[in-house]
Amino acid sequence: MNLLLRLFWVLLTSMLAGRRDFMAPSELRLRVLPNDIDLNLHMTNARYFSVMDLGRVDLLVRSGLAREMMRRRWQAVLGASTIRIRRPLAPLQAYVLRSRVLCWDERWLYLEQRIETKSGDMAASAVVQGAFIHKGAVVPPAEILGAMGEARESPPPPEHVAAWRPQYL
Repeated sequence: MNLLLRLFWVLLTSMLAGRRDFMAPSELRLRVLPNDIDLNLHMTNARYFSVMDLGRVDLLVRSGLAREMMRRRWQAVLGASTIRIRRPLAPLQAYVLRSRVLCWDERWLYLEQRIETKSGDMAASAVVQGAFIHKGAVVPPAEILGAMGEARESPPPPEHVAAWRPQYL
């Protein structure tokens, strides 16, 4: 239930916050809640991915892309993800989730998501490959940007993304 409440909170605060550029990073300040922890008394591994969903929601809403998604009936999906958990988060510990678009190709958008402690130490870092689909087909990123009135080239992929990027497409 707590994830649903967090989702509503992020949706509300994102809609009330000012619009941001598509490439502008998202920053959410969160706290480890009691139902986020596992038997080892730290945030459970699966919760990192669940919380990172909220960062992507904030990016979509604040960039104006969420409105276009609903209007055009696009669905956001992940194609791949990788995460590195570096340090545990304790119950009730405050942290910051930073999400940003890194680059894109003809099918996929690549995002970086980082969870940092209040002191700035990285707790987890992830790269996700996402796309938008409509009627079973991938919507090209150029079309997505065009729907937002943008016409820009992708920044070059960072070296670690270029090396990681799944080569099966």
